[in-house]
Amino acid sequence: MGKYLILWEIDETKVQISPQERGAAWAVFMDIIHDDIKEGTTKDWGAFVGEMRGYSIMEGNEVEVGNLLQRFVPFVRFRVHNIATVEHVDEIVKALEE
Repeated sequence: MGKYLILWEIDETKVQISPQERGAAWAVFMDIIHDDIKEGTTKDWGAFVGEMRGYSIMEGNEVEVGNLLQRFVPFVRFRVHNIATVEHVDEIVKALEE
């Protein structure tokens, strides 16, 4: 199972002007995020204050993470980074020393 840092950004061309409509759209997104946290696929999630972007830490394989992110397309754009844990980096370093 991999760990991923996801940097997300709302596509502002798809954001409603009305605060009520924006609030309703955010509520749907937040319900999905809360479910992912309860299920354990999302380990951490946050929004950068005053911005339409933030981050998420997720665990799973490429297909699982890809499927989870597709639920937000086309409203959100993602940059996904596979994380090497301390243990992984230790293995890489040991291989260099051989």
